[in-house]
Amino acid sequence: MNHKRRMAMKMLNVLLVALIFLMCETAYADDLLSIYHQALEADPELKSSETKIKIGTAQKGQALGEMLPQVTGSANWSTNSQNQFNQIKKRDQTSDYNGTRYVVSLNQTLIDFPKFWTWKKAQATESQYTLENVQSQQSLLFKVVDNYFAVLEAEDELSFFKSEEETTRQQLAQIQKLFDRELVKITELYALEARLDQIKADSIEAEAKLVTAKEGLRELTGITPSTLTKLRDEIEYKELEGKLDDWLAVAKSENPTLIAQQYAIAAADLDVSAQKAKHLPVVELQLNYYNTNTGFQSANLGNQIDTQVAAINVNVPIFSGGTTTHRTQEAQHKLTLNKYDNETKLHALIKETSDAFLTSNANVRRIKATKKALESATKSREAMETGFDYGVETISDVLKAQEEEFKVKRDLAKAKYGYIKNRMRFMQAIGMISEENLVEVNGWLQTTPAPTEKANIDPKGQPQAN
Repeated sequence: MNHKRRMAMKMLNVLLVALIFLMCETAYADDLLSIYHQALEADPELKSSETKIKIGTAQKGQALGEMLPQVTGSANWSTNSQNQFNQIKKRDQTSDYNGTRYVVSLNQTLIDFPKFWTWKKAQATESQYTLENVQSQQSLLFKVVDNYFAVLEAEDELSFFKSEEETTRQQLAQIQKLFDRELVKITELYALEARLDQIKADSIEAEAKLVTAKEGLRELTGITPSTLTKLRDEIEYKELEGKLDDWLAVAKSENPTLIAQQYAIAAADLDVSAQKAKHLPVVELQLNYYNTNTGFQSANLGNQIDTQVAAINVNVPIFSGGTTTHRTQEAQHKLTLNKYDNETKLHALIKETSDAFLTSNANVRRIKATKKALESATKSREAMETGFDYGVETISDVLKAQEEEFKVKRDLAKAKYGYIKNRMRFMQAIGMISEENLVEVNGWLQTTPAPTEKANIDPKGQPQAN
């Protein structure tokens, strides 16, 4: 009996531990950094850019190897049978012998401009791939922030609609009782029912937005997000300081996409030089060592003969059917295309930097204005409810005030999330977004401890916790 009791106690302890573990798992919420680390493991674009660097390094090594000494060796063993007519004896004489031939050759390029320019092009291409990898890292940082707060924004919007729906349901039940007692008109009942139906429709749309937002985050991490850490309420939002023209200058000099494109132009220009240089002579040093006992047409030399040869070879291209000319023209056209791409990316960068800078600062002003509007909307709604209780306001007036209050709440949340996303978009545009920015923004979430109540932005736009 005691044994059964002990077994039962052990089973109970196991169940309690499992229950506690399950509760901990349920209570756990992903924050910005954990989502970012998941995205680092899953993002194919980042892995692709890292692979391109390896390709660029291999191409550079190949191009350099073409200019280094080329050493080859060959060996030949043969069994030979020679049949020769003897004029004196007037008959054929046959001799069998074994032949050996050993050759070691060293070729060293002395002058070969196409190889040199190809090597320089490979260096520029490797630098281009390196900058594209930096761009991929920065792009992933921004996409994590953008998608993370898109989910929070969608969750808040749905939460506001659900709260408004619950409030409206309570009002409908209250008005239904008043209508049953013939204290209100049926039009007021209809107004509440219509508003409730509209809120339900808006909730369905908000649910679809939330699903889409979560799918965007799942696309980054490969994991469907469950619970995300919310944004704290006591954050102080400050405008980005400095002049827009100064920030544009920073973006032009620091944005990795633009710098990578400039390396692409340099690589294309070097390719033009390499193609043009194929019209020039090629000078090569050649050192050969031969050891053989056979001569022309495998004739028997009778003994092993060593031969050393040192030579300077000069090859002059005269005519290749126009291939070199057309390859040069192709390289020149590719250079032109890269220059056009650079102009396109420069214009896009100017627009992106300007829009992110101006929108981020506009979000700060909008947050301040919306907070005041929310205070006014709340007072208006309370006044309307009081007036309705005294019979001086209609339920339609209450509904309008209530609808306006929830709308202002949604606008305030949208402005807050818009500020964070646009500020990070600005940091990406000027080429200064980093994991440190992500750590700071993560400190604005509810579960992250902060030394004080408020978080600020320094004059250069870097997030800081005060």
